[in-house]
Amino acid sequence: MSHAALAKTPSTPSSSRRAPKPPLPTAMHWLAGRPFPLGAQPREGGINFAVWAPDADRVELCLFDTHGTRELHRADLPVLTDGVWHGHLAAAQAGQVYGYRVHGAWDPERGHCFNPAKLLLDPWAREVVGRYEGDLAVHRGHAPGFPDEPDATDNGATALKARAVSDLAPAARPVAVPQAETVLYEVHVKGATQSHPDIPAPLRGRYAGLAHPVMLAHYRQLGVTTLSLLPVHARADEERLQSLGLSNYWGYSSIGFLAPEPRYALQPEAAATEFRQMVDDLHAGGLEVVLDVVYNHTGETDADGPMLSLRGFANARYYHCDAAHGHAYRNWSGCGNTLNLSEPRVVELVVGSLRHWVQQYGVDGFRFDLAPILARGADGTYSPHAGFFAAVRSDPVLAGVKLIAEPWDIGPGGYQLGGFPPGWQEWNDQYRDTMRSWWLRHAGDRGVFAHRFAASSTQFHHGGRAPTASVNFITAHDGFSLRDLVSYDHKNNHANGEHNRDGHHHNSSWNCGVEGPTADPAVLALRAQLQRALLATLLLSQGTPMLLAGDEIGHSQSGNNNAYCQDNALTWLDWAQADTALRDCVARLLHLRRELPALRQARWLTGRPDASGQDDVLWWHPSGHALRGGEWSDPHDRALGIRLVEPLPAAGAALASAAPRMAVLLLVNPEAAPRRFAMPAGAWHARFCSGQADGAPAAPDRLAPSAVMVPARCVQVWTQAVPTPTAVSPHPSAQEARA
Repeated sequence: MSHAALAKTPSTPSSSRRAPKPPLPTAMHWLAGRPFPLGAQPREGGINFAVWAPDADRVELCLFDTHGTRELHRADLPVLTDGVWHGHLAAAQAGQVYGYRVHGAWDPERGHCFNPAKLLLDPWAREVVGRYEGDLAVHRGHAPGFPDEPDATDNGATALKARAVSDLAPAARPVAVPQAETVLYEVHVKGATQSHPDIPAPLRGRYAGLAHPVMLAHYRQLGVTTLSLLPVHARADEERLQSLGLSNYWGYSSIGFLAPEPRYALQPEAAATEFRQMVDDLHAGGLEVVLDVVYNHTGETDADGPMLSLRGFANARYYHCDAAHGHAYRNWSGCGNTLNLSEPRVVELVVGSLRHWVQQYGVDGFRFDLAPILARGADGTYSPHAGFFAAVRSDPVLAGVKLIAEPWDIGPGGYQLGGFPPGWQEWNDQYRDTMRSWWLRHAGDRGVFAHRFAASSTQFHHGGRAPTASVNFITAHDGFSLRDLVSYDHKNNHANGEHNRDGHHHNSSWNCGVEGPTADPAVLALRAQLQRALLATLLLSQGTPMLLAGDEIGHSQSGNNNAYCQDNALTWLDWAQADTALRDCVARLLHLRRELPALRQARWLTGRPDASGQDDVLWWHPSGHALRGGEWSDPHDRALGIRLVEPLPAAGAALASAAPRMAVLLLVNPEAAPRRFAMPAGAWHARFCSGQADGAPAAPDRLAPSAVMVPARCVQVWTQAVPTPTAVSPHPSAQEARA
């Protein structure tokens, strides 16, 4: 096509929030440009294009119309510097849609999969145009049935493409919730609002819906501080799922690490501005935003998966490959490929992505899926001293954000709970398993319960790490919802198309005598009672609690414990059937957590007296004395009390007043019959009882007698004022309590 024809190509507005896209430049005038930063950067009267492909022979830049359906021009990037192909295209402007074709050897035995018939998405794309529709005949890199031959089918018309965009205004991060006050709320952008009757229909399931005033009011009523969003990186749904009419609903199939998923935007081409507006609105509502990020694998999956991006630029470098076995992918992610962060350029991509989401969108932290992969060397060994950890720790942009690891993968030595560096928090699955078994399987003694309640010191009390390093949870997106946890003994994943083989097989669940739905009032009452006890345990434990969105309103997924591909009413929260009493119970618990510092301590419990003579924790036997000896391990008597005291200020601090501190007493009865508790000395006020539908004590704020009866399968909270000294002496040396 001639330059004159290019000049006449019309532009199309992308969004009411963005100026119309510019036409292509009237002349393709190249300058050498710069090898850094990578990606497409509008600057100095044009766009600088830079992409890493160190083993390629040639890289072509392909320019497309505004919709990405018609290729208008292609030209070689003119310069190669340190493995980066780059050039500055004069007169090109923000809004330009583009992709790459990479020339080089087709030699899978050496890990090289260059195929210029396949248009590739820039790994540093900040906006993705189009959607992968699962057509392997178009997107597979090799010929069908012949992996040693490249496929000559051109995919330019349907390939994912990037749009060059200018920076947004620098994002502010006005919300900084202290770790000890953080309450995580794990939520799916679409599922949270797709069925909400009080949100305007066009906003349901969208970025705007998640930050709608109705939702902001719900978050405030609950008392959560931090939304932990399931993945929002642009994704490519697996071909197998698409063939079944399904999708990777959870989003764990990233293909664009710097681009928001367009499906959640009112206008897909405005995903960036809509995502930014959502974050701004959530911040204005006092909430932090944490992103679940997937840097362990990509949507290119296994050797038969699509060639969309990284595979076509530097396959043997972006992914962990086994040179001794024909450069086959090392599948430590379970998804077909494993990103190789022993390669500095891959660390650069991941850290660049993190910085981008903080600087451009203002997010407050990240939860890293299968995080040990981020710290695996070329030989697969996990190291807490890996280059990725050093890069994040030394980066001033990332210094203040929350970093949360899912501390396991399926690689060698893949279970790394407690093995991450200081400054990181970790999902604590041992907390989950202990508390489920304690309440639902009558398993575990007082010692194991106390250890998990007190933030799992064995795993986390090292290297200066705080109790908040333990992210406690009972349920998460992966597994049963809370309601299903007390309604099903067996998973029901048939809708996923894998013959119920997928998902966890051991859930420590209990159906309370009936599998699935029932109208039996006794069974329903027992299920409700257990949900409240589990929530009370979670939200009153030391550490950082994480609540799964929907658990507070009794959401069920009909026993599906791996609903990753169910973008339908199974996973969308059913607000019309919300259990409002359960919601009020959660709100009451989180109000107590905010009100009572003893429930959210930033220091490890010691079991020793502070400067005022108060023990920071006292583990209490129902008969009226501190737990001792074999009472900790008695499998037949598990009820216990936990007395906690609000910590004193730092050593040597003078107090402005002698206002009393609050002590908190938790009475925990996991058994099927009521239990009599002799109370510790003092005037105790009733504050919470999980035996009630909304958690309110039977007689609010009543003073306890010398002994109380705690209902079956119940948690109660009592409070007492204790004196505060007028000055604080240095604390005695910390000594780990039994927990």
